[in-house]
Amino acid sequence: MASGGSAIRGSRVGAGPMGEQDRGFHAERIQVSYWDALGNETVRYFAANLPDEEIPEVIDCPTSGLPAGRDKANPPSVAKLEPYKTHLAYVKERRTEQEAEQLLEDALQQLRERRGTVAK
Repeated sequence: MASGGSAIRGSRVGAGPMGEQDRGFHAERIQVSYWDALGNETVRYFAANLPDEEIPEVIDCPTSGLPAGRDKANPPSVAKLEPYKTHLAYVKERRTEQEAEQLLEDALQQLRERRGTVAK
């Protein structure tokens, strides 16, 4: 014979005589629609007594992964992702030895000028 917890059969665990209308299916809710840059609509539900400033203006859209805003006329723009750079692309961007020496000399000259103005 299997024995269970102390809950009465058919009762909901955690439901009590007080506050039941504030939780679950009985709670008053408001529906907020969000749109992403591709026009996908996502609907979220929030408690009706939640202040408007606590309802987020932008969420991540589960269908496209893009940000979605509450304003249908002005949805957030599509994020600009930079393409993946290979190691060779970074090597090509490296400075030449002459440019590196010139940058070092400029930095040292600026330090010498600052030191000279502080000592005066």
